[in-house]
Amino acid sequence: MKYLSQMLIAGGLAAGLALSGATAQAQTAAPAAKQELKPVSPAALAAAKELLTLKNAQAMYAGAVPGIVQRVKANLLQNNLNYQKDLDEVALVVAKDLAGRESEVSEQMAKIYANFFTEQELKDLVTFYKTPLGQKLLTAEPQAISASMGFMNQWGQQTTEKVGELFRDEMKKRNKPVM
Repeated sequence: MKYLSQMLIAGGLAAGLALSGATAQAQTAAPAAKQELKPVSPAALAAAKELLTLKNAQAMYAGAVPGIVQRVKANLLQNNLNYQKDLDEVALVVAKDLAGRESEVSEQMAKIYANFFTEQELKDLVTFYKTPLGQKLLTAEPQAISASMGFMNQWGQQTTEKVGELFRDEMKKRNKPVM
């Protein structure tokens, strides 16, 4: 039953992500990490960067380096409890050395967008996101996605309970009660 519940919740999350439009589509259709991206024009790259800036994409990866440093430190700390002070100090050094690496993510994301959209499409998207409706979408979409995912989780849990009841009822009719 727990497995079924998890599956329905996962399905609900997937449906919620599908509601996020182009972002979810880009994620599911993204080329494999090792796949080479085709060269893009400087204008297409610039439009993709502007689009990602409007969409505040940097918020997704702004804390990537510090987060990775903290996870690695935590993993090392599990087996090296005596070195906590040293690992804390090293984490600061490593984070400082890697500061700014987020720009690699920004550049690659722009190239990926420029591979999925034509230069004109990117320019049209930038134009749209600058309109009042585009601005509203940027503001309201995260809330709408969150509310949709919350609903899907609740619906998944309620449906799982109902399906469990139906299974138990049908099995009881067959004189094979299940718990």
